[in-house]
Amino acid sequence: MFIGLVEEKGEVLSFHQQPEAWRLRLRANRIADGISKGDSIAVNGCCLSVVEIGPGVLEFDVLEETRRLTNLKDVGLGDPVNLERSLSFNGRVGGHFVTGHVDGVGEILSIVRKGQDVLLKVKAPKGFLQYIVYKGCIAIDGISLTVADVMDDVFSMWLIPHTLEVTTLGGREKGDAVNLEFDLLAKYAEKILDPSKSR
Repeated sequence: MFIGLVEEKGEVLSFHQQPEAWRLRLRANRIADGISKGDSIAVNGCCLSVVEIGPGVLEFDVLEETRRLTNLKDVGLGDPVNLERSLSFNGRVGGHFVTGHVDGVGEILSIVRKGQDVLLKVKAPKGFLQYIVYKGCIAIDGISLTVADVMDDVFSMWLIPHTLEVTTLGGREKGDAVNLEFDLLAKYAEKILDPSKSR
């Protein structure tokens, strides 16, 4: 479980196919301290298990299913990725509950400055629009954000300078694919109200 408050930007050192799975190797300076094999790390919002640890380096096995459903299939040497360690309940909890189980990929339609702030507009994949509401929560590449507006299949969020500085959103452009995880509570509420809704 995560909260969507990105701790650092990691760097892709390699991403190659092995007999059992794809292997993702990342440089992670800050969050590598105190990490053990088997620990969960959100990488662009995808919950991955650490399989190897080196000085400032973490490695993960990545399933074909994860590649199919997320933008990790597009990362290459030197690319930045958002990193967050799993939630600890011995401190403050900001953001919202993020499982790291990505629902699908959205497309950035625009990311433009409006006065002091930046407005991000994303097109959602079909089948998930009922989970997007004004002032609701969404995780984009593992970043907890608040929905500012919803129109048809497009939703927007205001971004503060800190978010642009410490996450990969600062380098994103129109047309980029972003991982989306919709609000867990909304999905459970839907299931309770309509048991026929199941994926």
